[in-house]
Amino acid sequence: MHHPVKTSSMMSAPSRGSTSTLVTSRLRLLALSVAVSAALGATVVMAQTDDYAEVNRLMRAGQLSEALSKVDQYLTSKPRDPQMRFLKGVIQTEGGKHSDAIATFSKLTEEFPELPEPYNNLAVLYAGQSQFDKARAALEMAIRTNPSYATAHENLGDVYAKLASQSYSKALQLDAGNTAVAPKLSLIRTLFSADAKGGARPGTAPAAAAPVATAPVAVAKPAVPAPTPAPAASSNAEAAVEAAVSSWAKAWSSKNMQGYLGAYAGNFTPPGGQARGAWEADRKARILPRSRIGVDISDLSVTVDGDRASASFKQDYSSDTLNVTSRKKLDFVKSGSRWLIVRESTGS
Repeated sequence: MHHPVKTSSMMSAPSRGSTSTLVTSRLRLLALSVAVSAALGATVVMAQTDDYAEVNRLMRAGQLSEALSKVDQYLTSKPRDPQMRFLKGVIQTEGGKHSDAIATFSKLTEEFPELPEPYNNLAVLYAGQSQFDKARAALEMAIRTNPSYATAHENLGDVYAKLASQSYSKALQLDAGNTAVAPKLSLIRTLFSADAKGGARPGTAPAAAAPVATAPVAVAKPAVPAPTPAPAASSNAEAAVEAAVSSWAKAWSSKNMQGYLGAYAGNFTPPGGQARGAWEADRKARILPRSRIGVDISDLSVTVDGDRASASFKQDYSSDTLNVTSRKKLDFVKSGSRWLIVRESTGS
């Protein structure tokens, strides 16, 4: 069974000195065996030059070889530019160079693990090779990086369905008399078949083929409302969390590793399941070599619930090698008189 895949490309054409957001353009390019779509989200905003505009123009004109040459020329002087490298992966995908694209997106996930889009596009390529376990793992990383990434959630559902189809088929091979398996396999195949025939719009999940049974809902007794914190106490806690965010950003900007790493709680969970020691070493390797770092916080919103709090804000990061604007969320826990970070996510 082959299914048209909706993949993505950067279609913005910024002028010199302007900024441009990576935007989504769904194109039916590949025939893979599962309905997985690659979407380029809008979590990254970077300063762009005429080089980006020229690469985008060549891509729109279908001049992929010329676009790839332009990208390689640009990366000769700026080899770590994540946006141009992402463009390279898109061009390689559209040109059918899937192994090269996998290598490009894989390297991006290693060097910029906070960006969800490379994980998502990597999953599409793995699915195209019927490596659904790898596709699942990549999509789970995309969602862990940005829990609000709707495309990755949809894609993960499709991959799970394909894995289920494979397992049901194997079960029938091993036990042809199992009458419970055939209807399940038929249902999944019907869903994919309906989508392949145009039953579902691009970017939308197909309607369920059968109602889902729900368990009876137990009636709970009304909960006794917790006492409302005194306004002054709540205000003080919010101010303390805001101060913690400010101190964290200031330590990062000044490359004060003791202050920066000290802002994280002992039970902080690094993104991607990385070990704490490895994460700290990685952060030092990324921060200390920079000759200049700026971390500006705006649109800060803080919520406090007892000894836990969360802060959502817009983060403008700049250095000698990179300029990125993104949404970020920090979850805090109160430890003594300090608020320490226990979880960090981008794109929230």
